[in-house]
Amino acid sequence: MSGAVDQFVSRLDYPVFVVTTIERGGVERDGCVVGFLTQCSIDPLRFLVCLSVQNRTYRLAQQADRLAVHLVGDRQRDLVELFGGTTGDEVDKFAHCSWLPGPGGVPLLADASGWFVGDILDRVELGDHVGFVLSPTAGQVTDDQSPVMLSAVRDLTPGHAP
Repeated sequence: MSGAVDQFVSRLDYPVFVVTTIERGGVERDGCVVGFLTQCSIDPLRFLVCLSVQNRTYRLAQQADRLAVHLVGDRQRDLVELFGGTTGDEVDKFAHCSWLPGPGGVPLLADASGWFVGDILDRVELGDHVGFVLSPTAGQVTDDQSPVMLSAVRDLTPGHAP
């Protein structure tokens, strides 16, 4: 059974996103690549974004009020490599990209194709990930690039142990 499910999952292809946050104290910030994001309600509009419990971003998000979700265009793979291939435990990722403070100080990536900021309404344990239910409060689309897809970054070595 597991082999069939693994084969099924290997055929799925999703956009990848960069999620950023800042802890409530406003001092520590981080971000990571996520492949698990979905709209989960129409009215009111809600999203579920899942963060790996291995990520420093997850640890900060546990102490945060909001997350920023960035749409990364296919010409912005460098952002995926930075936020997916390094860990905030060792590298200040924001020292290597353009960003600005958004609502509540959450970091917004200047070169992303778009973003939305959502207030964290709930946290749901889902195994090796925790789902954050977000209520969008602000957003912007800056270009019409196609998103980076999971299939394009399967070879990326994660910045933290899986």
